[in-house]
Amino acid sequence: MKSRALLIRQGRVFAPEPLGIQDVLIINEDIVAIGSHLEIPSWCDGTEISAKGHLVFPGFVDQHVHLAGGGGEGGPQFRTPEISLTALTVAGVTTAVGVLGTDGTTRSVSGLLATARGLEAEGLSTLIYTGAYEVPTRTITDNPRNDVVLIDKVIGIGEIAVSDHRGSHPSDRVLAQLASEARVGGLLSGKAGVLHLHLGSGPRKLQPVYEVLGMADLPIETFVPTHLNRNRALLEDAVNLGQRGGWLDLTAGIVPTSEDPDAVDPAAAMIFLKEHGVLWNHISFSSDAQGSAPTFDAQGHLVKMAMGSATTMWLAVLGLVKRGIPWDQAIAPVTSTPATILKLPRVGRLRPGAIGHVVMIYDETIAKVVSKGRLMVEDARPIVFGTYEQEPVR
Repeated sequence: MKSRALLIRQGRVFAPEPLGIQDVLIINEDIVAIGSHLEIPSWCDGTEISAKGHLVFPGFVDQHVHLAGGGGEGGPQFRTPEISLTALTVAGVTTAVGVLGTDGTTRSVSGLLATARGLEAEGLSTLIYTGAYEVPTRTITDNPRNDVVLIDKVIGIGEIAVSDHRGSHPSDRVLAQLASEARVGGLLSGKAGVLHLHLGSGPRKLQPVYEVLGMADLPIETFVPTHLNRNRALLEDAVNLGQRGGWLDLTAGIVPTSEDPDAVDPAAAMIFLKEHGVLWNHISFSSDAQGSAPTFDAQGHLVKMAMGSATTMWLAVLGLVKRGIPWDQAIAPVTSTPATILKLPRVGRLRPGAIGHVVMIYDETIAKVVSKGRLMVEDARPIVFGTYEQEPVR
């Protein structure tokens, strides 16, 4: 049986560093060459795609997706559904990392793992965190370290809620123990072993992380706090962590609204952090896709509910470009940076040996998406659908 080849011709390639006009050759699932005037080997069954006039990027790496759904604040009617294959592919996401979130009661890490495996079978690269908001947190085995070590797709612990009225308010020592579980699990398994933290609007902000760093012998890169553009005060508090070399994750779907005027646009937040001495390659975007996005009043009452979307990742990138950031830097927060944070050398970059995840942009629109060497989106429309998705009538 012949190998399957896909040749992407004459696109303006960003790997994310700019490479100029190049061809990208993918055989089966892997990139094997990037160069000028490449040809499909005779021993392959091949297809060519013209990328002339397109920008060619690595597939996006989204490190915070509610693959199995999320939410539930406000009652069971607010539980969000599982994400579909095309909701990710049309947004350019080819690597997705699943989280549980608030509800570790009616949802489970086992269910999240099954959903991730299903999306993998349908053509994406997927991973998950073990755990949910609360501590002691939810797991598959008897403890989170064992999940990281023994279950292939588990790369860390999260999302654990701190500074949020929906969390379980772990003491600093308990949080340090959980971070140690993540760290040692990563060492024993060769994985990232990170503690992925949901930051709420509570007055302590990032103080729990600073306290743990002061008391425990843990590397700062163990911690990956997210939602840091939730409000101006939290973003300003994150400057300290960033200046010390920590990872900072901004939620692409958090933007100022009339109900939430203190939220900070992700592109503006990233530029703010850079201007205050945080390294560009220590700041990432994630989508919080399929997670519920509740708005609470000062008394903690739910006043509005929305749902996160993976398309916000691309909108955040465009926000950077519109602020004068060049393409190679603008795509780093959704490609190479999250891949570095999660120690995933085969995604987030275009280079030989990487998985064949490619996004092609035409006129600032995600026009074509290739995942594992397979064309999934063409002319900005999905052409490969999930098992239970119906192709729309045309």
